[in-house]
Amino acid sequence: MYYKYEQLFSRPFITPGSDIPENLLNLSHSFGYDCRRRANLQLLGDRTLLFIAGQMVILLDVPTKQQRYIRSCSGSGIGSIGVHPSQEYFIVAEKGKKPILLVYEYPSLQAYRILRDGTELAFSSVNFNTDGSLLASLGSAPDYMLTVWNWRQEEVLLRCKAISQEVYKVSFSPYNPELLTSSGSGHIKFWKMASTFTGLKLEGLIGHFGKTAATDIEGYIELPDGKVVSGSNWGNLLLWNGNSIKVELCSKGGQCCHAGVVQPFALEDGQLMTIGSDGVIRGWDLETIDNADSSSESSKFEMEPMNEMVVGHHVCLSSIVKSSQPDSTVWFAQDSSGAIWKLDLSFTYTTPDPECLLSFHAGPIMGLDVSKKGHLMATTALDRSVRVFDFLAKTELIRSRFSQGGTAVHWAPTSVNHSGGLLVTGFEDGVVRLLELFDPIGLHNNKGGAHIRLKQAFKPHNSPVTSVAFEGNGKILATGSSDCTVFFFTVGEKYEPIGFLHVPGPVQMLEWSPHSHNENRLLILCQSGHIVEVPCPEHNILKPRKSYQLLELPRRSFCFKSIKSRIKREEEIARQQAFKVKQQKEQEEHQVIEEEKLEEDLPPIFIPNPRSPLHCGFYSQPGQFWLSMGGFDSGFLYHCKFSDSRDEEYDQRQDEPFDFLTVVNADDDPICSVTFNSNRQLMLCGMHSGSIRVYPLDPGTHTLTSMRAYWELSIHDSNYGHLRHICCSYDDQFVLTAGDDGNIFSFNLLPHEELQKGPEKKRAMVPSPRVSLEYEDLAQDIDDPAADSIEMVKQKLEKDHQSREAEKKKSDKRRRLAEIQNTFKKLLKDNLDLPEHSRLTLAELQLDECFQEQAEREKMRKLKKIQEQMSWEEQHSHIALKIIQDRFKGYLETNIVTVFAIGTDHRVSTYHIPALPSAQVQQQSSYSKSSSNETAQVERRRSRDQTVKDSSETDEEYVPHSLVTRSSGIKLADRQVERLRKAAEKAEQARAKIDKRKQEWDKFYTEKPKKNCEDPRDVQAICEAKENIGDLKLKTDKNLTVPKHLRMNADRKKAEITDLESNIRQKQTEMNREIVALRDSKRLLLSKLRAEAKQFQRVQSLLPSHLLRRPPHLPTIHPEEIPDKRLQCTPTILERYRVLRDQKLHCTEMEDQEGGISLLNQLENEMEEMEEGGDMSVLSAATEGEEEDTQGAWLSKEEESKLLHMQDSLLEMMESIVHQFDKKHLLCLQKVQMLDCKLKLGNLRQLTLYQELLLLKEVDKSETSLQEKLDTRVKEENNLMCKLEECKKELELKYKDITKVQEKEKAITKAFQASLGDDNKFEEYLTKVFKRKIKRGKKKEQAGEEEEDEDDFDDYENWDEDDDWDAVEGEAAGEECPPGCEPKLFDHILQLRERRLDLEELLIEEKKSADVLEKESDSLVKKLKPVKIGRKAAEDDLERVTREKQQKMNQLDVVVPLRAHQIEFDIAVQMPADLSSALLLNRTELERLQERVKQLEVEKNQQREVYNQARQQHIRLIQERKDMNTEIQLLQKRCNQLMMRRFGREVDLEVLQTLSGNRTVEELKQEKIVQEAAYAKEIKQWDVKVEKARETLMEMTRSNTERLLCLNSLFEQKKELAHKLDARQKKIGKQLQDCSRRTDRKAILSLQELVRKQAQQVENLSREISLLSHKGAYTLPTSQAKLPPLAPLTNPTVQKHIRKTGTPNFNSRERKAYN
Repeated sequence: MYYKYEQLFSRPFITPGSDIPENLLNLSHSFGYDCRRRANLQLLGDRTLLFIAGQMVILLDVPTKQQRYIRSCSGSGIGSIGVHPSQEYFIVAEKGKKPILLVYEYPSLQAYRILRDGTELAFSSVNFNTDGSLLASLGSAPDYMLTVWNWRQEEVLLRCKAISQEVYKVSFSPYNPELLTSSGSGHIKFWKMASTFTGLKLEGLIGHFGKTAATDIEGYIELPDGKVVSGSNWGNLLLWNGNSIKVELCSKGGQCCHAGVVQPFALEDGQLMTIGSDGVIRGWDLETIDNADSSSESSKFEMEPMNEMVVGHHVCLSSIVKSSQPDSTVWFAQDSSGAIWKLDLSFTYTTPDPECLLSFHAGPIMGLDVSKKGHLMATTALDRSVRVFDFLAKTELIRSRFSQGGTAVHWAPTSVNHSGGLLVTGFEDGVVRLLELFDPIGLHNNKGGAHIRLKQAFKPHNSPVTSVAFEGNGKILATGSSDCTVFFFTVGEKYEPIGFLHVPGPVQMLEWSPHSHNENRLLILCQSGHIVEVPCPEHNILKPRKSYQLLELPRRSFCFKSIKSRIKREEEIARQQAFKVKQQKEQEEHQVIEEEKLEEDLPPIFIPNPRSPLHCGFYSQPGQFWLSMGGFDSGFLYHCKFSDSRDEEYDQRQDEPFDFLTVVNADDDPICSVTFNSNRQLMLCGMHSGSIRVYPLDPGTHTLTSMRAYWELSIHDSNYGHLRHICCSYDDQFVLTAGDDGNIFSFNLLPHEELQKGPEKKRAMVPSPRVSLEYEDLAQDIDDPAADSIEMVKQKLEKDHQSREAEKKKSDKRRRLAEIQNTFKKLLKDNLDLPEHSRLTLAELQLDECFQEQAEREKMRKLKKIQEQMSWEEQHSHIALKIIQDRFKGYLETNIVTVFAIGTDHRVSTYHIPALPSAQVQQQSSYSKSSSNETAQVERRRSRDQTVKDSSETDEEYVPHSLVTRSSGIKLADRQVERLRKAAEKAEQARAKIDKRKQEWDKFYTEKPKKNCEDPRDVQAICEAKENIGDLKLKTDKNLTVPKHLRMNADRKKAEITDLESNIRQKQTEMNREIVALRDSKRLLLSKLRAEAKQFQRVQSLLPSHLLRRPPHLPTIHPEEIPDKRLQCTPTILERYRVLRDQKLHCTEMEDQEGGISLLNQLENEMEEMEEGGDMSVLSAATEGEEEDTQGAWLSKEEESKLLHMQDSLLEMMESIVHQFDKKHLLCLQKVQMLDCKLKLGNLRQLTLYQELLLLKEVDKSETSLQEKLDTRVKEENNLMCKLEECKKELELKYKDITKVQEKEKAITKAFQASLGDDNKFEEYLTKVFKRKIKRGKKKEQAGEEEEDEDDFDDYENWDEDDDWDAVEGEAAGEECPPGCEPKLFDHILQLRERRLDLEELLIEEKKSADVLEKESDSLVKKLKPVKIGRKAAEDDLERVTREKQQKMNQLDVVVPLRAHQIEFDIAVQMPADLSSALLLNRTELERLQERVKQLEVEKNQQREVYNQARQQHIRLIQERKDMNTEIQLLQKRCNQLMMRRFGREVDLEVLQTLSGNRTVEELKQEKIVQEAAYAKEIKQWDVKVEKARETLMEMTRSNTERLLCLNSLFEQKKELAHKLDARQKKIGKQLQDCSRRTDRKAILSLQELVRKQAQQVENLSREISLLSHKGAYTLPTSQAKLPPLAPLTNPTVQKHIRKTGTPNFNSRERKAYN
């Protein structure tokens, strides 16, 4: 018997009613291989390989490379495959809901057998036994079902749940057909088909790893003697004997058998063959393994392999199958790195090398694109390869490997490369490579086949390149990356960078606008849901300077906001409204109920956080685009457009789509990729589930309104084969798909028959090489993953340029810095010289907090006022509510409701539940009060600790600064105030962040454990275990020690009784609720019966009298069923009461109260009459129906039969309703009876507890006294401990205070040294004065002064104001300022000495206080020892009394009802009359203890494993800590270097962050502006005056010019007279020559005397200058002081000075020096 395959395999889904052909796409070829799937390689015969590819099982003929396909029948995928030992059958295990197992016959490929109901969702492994008669299948999550089949009969033999974790493999024993083995995640399990009295059963025995670490077991093999050898994750073999590990096998020297995962797979020629993820096959001696045993020192057994074969370096073997030929040594191996190998394992000298039969991509396909001129396809993956396929010839042309994995590939259009041979590939290290594909025919170095050559490599990104796109004209290349950047390049012979821009998230896709758009723009789609649109950058305009970042490039952005929940809500509203309209037509009386349901069932508005991922998108119109979202927002295509708002930031934008289209059956299956054919009449979608969906579209539409019908085919794996890449060939004849399961499929878009009519071209054309290609040098590749990107290189070059520019400016900066330092020092000096009230202090930088405090006080005042206003009303309402509750509470709890059955006499009543006793309420209140008191004490303790902490924090600054406010009449502008406020807020935020970070670090360091400390959780667990392990002795044992938490006293026994009563009360309350619910259902049933009776009456009114059946009796509500009816008030009752009250308004005032009572009675009577009338109206209507028989005479037979049927159906319905209610009533009655039984047991337990309470009260007095004694001892001990802790804390604070005082002393000493300065000639004397100890008087207390002593030590700037000191005595009174010393400096030294003496006195007092605290601490320690001894004695006395009390309680009789089957005796066969010697045990507790023993064994193993893991983690953490310390040091060094480079020194960054605006500075700036305006006005006035003076000057100049002209003429005359005079003098020269010589000699002597006096004067002035410099005057250093220019020397021979006799004209200081 065979099944028809055409009826089994899954077909494409086509929208019903559409004309889409079923053969729209036909599978052409499969280019991929799911190499990472377990056991995905089987062998049929010698030349056919069988493996799974997505939804297909592929049968590959090895020599011819021809493929045959078998589709999945479920459409959800294939879980596993297996081959029959005879090679005549193979099995395919499906995936999906209730998957099936199909057995196919080979080579006919007919479906031979179908096995059903093997698992819930998917099969993970299938395997035949040795003779092929049985089949074992193993399911995956959630059931993990192991099933043994008689597959030829399609029957299940055995079934059992394997385990509750992932299982990888199951197989039969080759030596015993009744044994099976399964393995998987962290386990191996051994199964046996055991015969029991009920038949065969599967018994599993889990393998225990023991001391060996647990591991995932991928493979195993059974030895002939029953032992099992399994692999491990770390590469060693495990030998199992039974269900435990006998020994661990390893290589010599303790090395692993394989590097990585190891799997044993066969026994060949006395060898155990193993494969590993290291690509090596080894053979091990089987006899050595069988006899292996561990030594006493180690649990490992070392041995060497006999044979070894290295398949390859980058090979990862995961499964292997053997050829079926006898004596064959050929094996076929599955390589997880993407290959299938043919191996010869004969291990001889003539053994051929391993042969790689097929090579594929390993892992998800990251990129796919097709050629624009031929039937070529390029792909790339993370396996570091780029492959080119000829999908017309169904072959792989070329593959090329690189240093990093590929992440994107794009085939350049013909506008870029006319031959169509240029590939742009992106890699995971951010490198983009341009690859040229060409046919080397005609070149000198022709090696045959296609060839790939690197044209150019550049690195624009630092993260994986996710998308590459060419601009429509082929002039610009754009690349996107997961580092949130998009880079642009110019296209040419060499691609040059234009620039890049940042986007809000990782780039998912890039799409240039089509040619139909007016503008050339780029649409950037980010994974985070952000979409950015930018125009095409122009290289000539956007020239990068310092960086490639294109900051000036305009952009438009869109941030997707979810609208799916709103769409669902609107759909639900529309559906419910339609349903409401339909219901209104059928049943108008349920309108209110439906409206309430409409409001309650609406789905809520939900916005996912974080946003749903974006999968793909494409342009529709300029500025509009379609998006496909994943996650929560899947199931729709959203039509979006860019908004005109550009003010918001990316993260703050919330843009909603303006339209959407529903994607049918895709609520959890989003569209991952979209492509169109050339005429845009087909939209092909790649779905998340791995299926292809094709939508026919109307030509020319962009709104996708015609996207209704579709064609869908599942092709990739439904779990992990997400279809992320789908493309059409350039001629629309082929469709290519690639998924995350590593499979690549090609489809014929035309039917196969039409394709045969096309061109007979069998192979795609490979582009020809460029001219002079072979003479060009190879491009330089980028192999280093850590190489710098283009932007980083640009930044480094710019940084080097900046450093060179900075070196040029250093000299100028240093000079300018020196000038600024001099100016700053002068300002500091000027500030110190100012009066104290005018100095600038740090307090002026702080904002005044008085305004904030005033606002807080005002708010609290108003709040308190409102609370006072509402307090009376609140108290009044509270008291009124309490009175009402106390009044009606007891009455409501005593109401008993009795529900009667309708067809029987059964009745069920509620329990009488009394109100809680007041004592219990008071007890609960006392408990809450005590807990609140404890909470208050804890809060007080915390507040005290916080106060101490705050006081210590306020003392941190040892020199407090006085708050001096600067009074200024300058008012700042609003803008300046706002700037100051923002600066202050920013500083405050920075300060808050710093404080928070400090707190986190403090908390972190506080929680940091010490080096030898233990984990608090472990310590607590040990303590809990010690406390809860209990004393396992019986209660009758005299040496029984009752734990503290189990000791019983009268109060606890009362609480136990109270708990029991509350439990009983709760059970009764729950049952009362059920009975009341039954009563309510009866009332609803009666209303329904009345409605049916009315319908019955209408039917009978139309029938003749002889056909009428007797109407059923309508039940009524008994008064016992609604005792609380008197308390119910409906709007009708209230309205009737108002009417009756209005009628009674004419009564007199004396009858008001009686009238109120009569109104209530009258109202109650009227309501009862209305109910009785309503019940009787139905019966009367039915009676009237019997009398009216005249109408029935005119009925036809057809109408009469219909009415009779309606009459019978109504009667049956009413009877069935009554029967169902009686059934519910009976069930409720049974529950009440069972509860009564349990309540009787509870009453017995309550009686026993009461007897124990009486006994406890007898011994309570002695126990209470002992407990009080113990509490006193404990309290005393706790008080001493608290005092000791407080004393230690105070002592610690005192030490801190002493340290602070010592720091203050050091600060004063530093201030003294700074005051002296350098080279002070009075330094020795002033030092003696400063260090001198003098007698000092005590400080007087001012009247009314309430400050503390610590307030006397203020800032040194305020000490000048203190005048509370008495005059000093002795030598201090005679101290005077030495001559030549500045008095101001001397007074300052005296003030510093006074402060030093004060600090010394304070230090002495603090040390005395510390000594007192140390003595007090020692005394507390001595007092604590006898208190502990007393506490221990009190505990012993209390323990003795507790034992006596337990012995008395053991003598009480406890009533326990038992059934006969609960009594078991091992000795006597019959039950004895006396059961006093029997031991009463709880069976459940006994079973729990037995089960706990097993659990403890498992926990022990788990804890051992946890210990091993923790030890490994400890070692790893130590290494990580070393690495982190090294990294911290490097970062600290780098930070210091950056600070030195930026600031020139190491600075405190926290201080820089907390700098805020200075209001004083702003006021001074404002004052400066005002003064500048006034000065400008004054300058204008002076300019007018200057102009007038200039005019006056001009007049004077004119007059002076005239005089000069006159003077010139006079000089001319003088010159003529001089000539004449000279002529005369020559005549008489000889006469006067002797006389002139004598005169010149006298003049020379006088000048020499003058020079000598001037030299002496210079020497005196120099001496005086040096004297003044020693007195503290500031002089410039020689390197900075500039001497004034010398005056020009006078020539005594030209000018003759006439000086008066006497002293020169000097000032007082020069005169003194001259004297």
